Formats: sequence, C-alpha cells, structure tokens
Amino acid sequence: MIHSMTGYGKSVLQLPTKKVTIEIKSLNSKNLDLNARMPSIYREKELSLRKLIGKQLERGKIDFSIYVESTGEETTSEVNEPVVKQYIKQLKNVVNGDDTELLKMAVRFPDALSTAREDIDENEWQAILDEIKAALKRIDTYRLDEGKVLEADFRDRIQNIDELLDRVITMDPERIEAVRERLRKGVEELKEKVDENRFEQELVFYIEKFDITEEKVRLKNHLEYFIKSLDSVDSNGKKLGFISQEIGREINTIGSKSNYAPMQKLVVQMKDELEKIKEQLLNVL
Repeated sequence: MIHSMTGYGKSVLQLPTKKVTIEIKSLNSKNLDLNARMPSIYREKELSLRKLIGKQLERGKIDFSIYVESTGEETTSEVNEPVVKQYIKQLKNVVNGDDTELLKMAVRFPDALSTAREDIDENEWQAILDEIKAALKRIDTYRLDEGKVLEADFRDRIQNIDELLDRVITMDPERIEAVRERLRKGVEELKEKVDENRFEQELVFYIEKFDITEEKVRLKNHLEYFIKSLDSVDSNGKKLGFISQEIGREINTIGSKSNYAPMQKLVVQMKDELEKIKEQLLNVL
C-alpha cells in the first residue's frame, strides 16, 4: 500500500489559559526535510519531536508548527519600574512634556518590559504531545488516501503499457516480414544479381540484430514486478522509481530496434504513459 508524501494534519487543544494549535504539512522531497516552528518555551522538546515526526513520516518536506494563543489573564511580561522611572527622569532633562506622554515614550525603550522565563508544565506538555500524535495520525490518513489515488492511476497506466506491449508482440512477425521485404527491394533496385543463399544468411544476421524477444520478456517481467511492489505492505517510492527506470530502458531498446513505423508509434505511446508514472512517483513515499 503506497503513501503519498503530500499531506496535512491539524489538531487544536484548549487549555485553561491558552489555546494550542498544531499543524503539520508535507510535500514531496528526496529526503526528510523538517522545518519546526514553536514558542521558545517548547524548544527543549524539539529534538525529541523531530525524532517522533521523522519516524512517523519518514520522508518529505515537512513544516511543523505549534501556535499558542493566550485565553486567560495571566502574562509573563511585567513593567520594569526602576528602568522606566529612570527613562522618564532622563527624558525630562531633554524635553518638556507631561508624565503620560513621557511614559508612552519610556515603555518603548529597551528593557522597559521584563519577561519571566516559563518552565514547561509536564502535564500540560503531555496533553500537547497527545495532540501532536493525533495530528500525525491525521496527516498519515491523508497521505494514505492520496496514495490510493496514485496507486489507481499507476495500475491503469501499467495496464495501458502492458496492452501496448501485447500489440507490439502481435505486430512483431509483421515487422520482420516488412523489414525482409524492404531489404529485398533495396537489393533489387541495385539491379545486381545476388546469391540467394548468401542473401538469406545476411538477412538472418541483420534481422537477429533487430530481434526484440529478450526486451519483450524483460519488459513484461518489469511490469509484473511493478504491480507486485504496489501490493507490498510497505510504501517504497524509490524502489518503484528504479523499476520504472528499467521499464524505460526496455521500451527505449524496443524503439531503437523496431525499425518499423507502426511499432515505433506504439513505443511512443508507452513512453508517454511511463513519463506520467515517473512524474507521479515523485510524490510517493
């Protein structure tokens, strides 16, 4: 069962004095690229969160965010009275103004407000961690649903390539005969007498060079292996990518050896289906 690397998960936790919102977004990437944004109070938990998210999501460009909105009357910022009074005293020596206007100016200066460092409440953090895990489950479900859509598309396109290959196999005897006839006409146009036995020997040698029997068998096997890999328990986009490269190699070889326009048209159609598969494989975990 394949998973997409594209996903979104969100969870909201209401605490007595704050509302905590967790968001996780992911896009496709060759490796794990995790960007974490959170209030400074939770920074000490960042390493353990990175391990948790990396283990769950494995790969992708991931944006993880914790937003905190205060809903209570508590605040960690206080007016630094001695500093503000000193600012007002100095301002009176510079300008004339009432105390209210001077106070407005003073509170804008550095250190006018002092912020007490908060310590993490472990019970609160456990509640937040539970919501993070819930958001991870939601993004995992999202990725699985997206993966089902991709899988259906892959199966359709692999089937299309397989059907085109069957047409190539059916057409091959016709191609060989067309190549044989074209060579014979070429010799006749030279208006030269040739040894029939010698001609047949050279013809057999020439046709063997353009034989695609091995490529047809290998391509069939690669298509079956691709479907088998789709049915596996693990989602492995890189493995499917390698198989698609092998599929492309056999299709290209058939195209270069075909030397027959109707077959080359089928090859172009196979290439088109494969390119669409490769584009979508970039989104597979």
